[in-house]
Amino acid sequence: MSNCQELYQQANQLPPLEKLRLAELLLADLDTPDPEIDTIWRDEAQKRWQAYRAGELKTVSYEAVMKKYK
Repeated sequence: MSNCQELYQQANQLPPLEKLRLAELLLADLDTPDPEIDTIWRDEAQKRWQAYRAGELKTVSYEAVMKKYK
């Protein structure tokens, strides 16, 4: 049996609120900033903004988006 399976079996014995707290701690640990990903998104946002300002990027109105997903 793997460590993950053993940990899951142990965690599964916890009361619901303790399970929730454990899940929150694990998710918070995974949600750490990644400078490399931040740089990639920053560059992409700049490219999109420049394309928008140059009229090279097709836009969609808020209303059109909301209508599509209703």
